[in-house]
Amino acid sequence: MRAITAIRMLSIPASFAILLLALSRVGFKIDSLIEASLLAMTPLALAAMGEAINEKGGLVNIGLEGIFLISAAVGVYAAEVFNNGWAGLAAGLAIGAFIGLIFGVLSVYGKADQIIVGIGINIFAIGFVPYFILAEWGVPGIHIPPKEVLVQPIRTPVISISHVTILAIALAFALNYMIKRTPLGLRIRAAGEAPEALDAAGVSIARVRILGAVVSGALTGLGGAFMPLAWFGGIVKEISAGRGFIALAVLVAAGLDPLKALGFAFLFGFAEGLAYVVAFTPGIKEAVPYHLVLMIPYIITLIVVAIFIGRASFPKSIGKPYRRE
Repeated sequence: MRAITAIRMLSIPASFAILLLALSRVGFKIDSLIEASLLAMTPLALAAMGEAINEKGGLVNIGLEGIFLISAAVGVYAAEVFNNGWAGLAAGLAIGAFIGLIFGVLSVYGKADQIIVGIGINIFAIGFVPYFILAEWGVPGIHIPPKEVLVQPIRTPVISISHVTILAIALAFALNYMIKRTPLGLRIRAAGEAPEALDAAGVSIARVRILGAVVSGALTGLGGAFMPLAWFGGIVKEISAGRGFIALAVLVAAGLDPLKALGFAFLFGFAEGLAYVVAFTPGIKEAVPYHLVLMIPYIITLIVVAIFIGRASFPKSIGKPYRRE
């Protein structure tokens, strides 16, 4: 059994290497493709890993799209105010954590329907972000901040990689260890699987679940601020472009496992990176319709969700407000 598992694990990087070799033969720049894939992976991985902790604890926040939007706008604003991109990233993380706190309080203490609260976050963001951009910068739906406030990547002889991408990769391993090997992780899992037992042990269900909601919001907020400050170099009113929902698809495919979420986030990131590289590679972009290429990440999302939705295992008490009997 272990031999079969090892073969399967080795087959994934081998298949990916063969794919990269084939793409290089037809004119793709592999370094550009990997850079684009890692950039696209980062916000998806952060949001999916954070929400994995949240859902392990029993709450479901589908408002990741809205948090992406709000934190992107607030992150750019803070970066310009402090003339520092890192301050913008911190502001995005903070506003995401605050939204997560509101979500947690409404869900835990208010016993609100978590799906409705998540939809509310998304709807609020759709109205707030265009208004904020127009009110703050006087332009309808788009703003390009000065280059000085953007977070520059680490440049290596092979590729350029963002500090936030490295952080996301490290967090995948750290959160995976925490959720599986530490007392805090045990409490989070118990809050989702058997809250009655955790309550009987004298642990506050409310605190554990709100902690998960705050972590989810914070990491999603960091991912939202990352997009304009370390990836796109500007903000538009629809900057998230459905990535919050793709992050939820990553989460489902990963079965709420932070480490697997990193892998699936890279899969989706690679699909988006491939779409952009195809769209801008001479000799290829003329042969493939531009808008069809940009559909690749969303087509991959539908396929992956269709394959994994029936296999995902969720906590028994997920989405259910806890009431002490």
